[in-house]
Amino acid sequence: MRRSPLAVLVLTVLLLVAPGAAQAAAPDRAAAPAADPVALLTEVRTAGTAWGLDPATGRMTLTVDDTVAPGELSALRAVAERAGVLLRREPGTLRPLIAGGQGIYGGGGRCSLGANVRSGSTYYVVTAGHCTNAAATWYADSAQTTVLGTRTATSYPTNDYGLIRYTGRIAHPSAVYTYPGLLTVYGAGTAYIGQAVCRSGSTTGVRCGTVTGLNQTVNYSTGVIYGLIRTNICAEPGDSGGPLYVASTGTIIGILSGGTGNCTAGGTTFYQPILEVLAAYGLTLP
Repeated sequence: MRRSPLAVLVLTVLLLVAPGAAQAAAPDRAAAPAADPVALLTEVRTAGTAWGLDPATGRMTLTVDDTVAPGELSALRAVAERAGVLLRREPGTLRPLIAGGQGIYGGGGRCSLGANVRSGSTYYVVTAGHCTNAAATWYADSAQTTVLGTRTATSYPTNDYGLIRYTGRIAHPSAVYTYPGLLTVYGAGTAYIGQAVCRSGSTTGVRCGTVTGLNQTVNYSTGVIYGLIRTNICAEPGDSGGPLYVASTGTIIGILSGGTGNCTAGGTTFYQPILEVLAAYGLTLP
């Protein structure tokens, strides 16, 4: 859908990452001390556990579910104490889920899931169109052994969105993955200038900021995209397609198209409005 541009920016970066690029973005831990929490938590292999940075507290968190036995829990508590991280008990059983912001893989690259949507009883992934252009079959894992689904629509350039129809058996809640944890998504909404928003992506996790522009036109080297939301939130390769959302209400307002900069020095990012995508394909969320 073509709209009159408020701003035209020439960008050369689309945030679709090749497998080697993700490694280049990772921090160098070769010189990490023995007590480095990431190094210690990387050694945890106990089933029913998860770890990562909790954006709400700013601390690393080691989460254990109800399947972890008392003896294993004692050992994990000792690891958490050594690493100086929080240990949190999570009711239920950890199982594979695909939610907004998690990595999806196809065509030799990685993007991020934007939202789980549906048409009647048929469920789809919404992600960036420059991602869905790259592959017909998409996977939930980097080894490409767990099928997510097949591309059913793609629109890029002019727009930047696409659909993947779920064909695998992996669960797909209406939620955003918040690294760690899930934020329930209750619906879709529109953006406004100054709005406090966050985005989730498979490379840099959750980052927050404000909406700084609407109806933006972006000139990528691969085509022109119209009607985008602009924010002062950073992103990096692989974050493409992830959701832009309002954390306090569980409302998705856009999916990441691209941007400039990075999450070390800062950057600017642009998003396809989600309501346009839902209207284009007759979809609902959740």
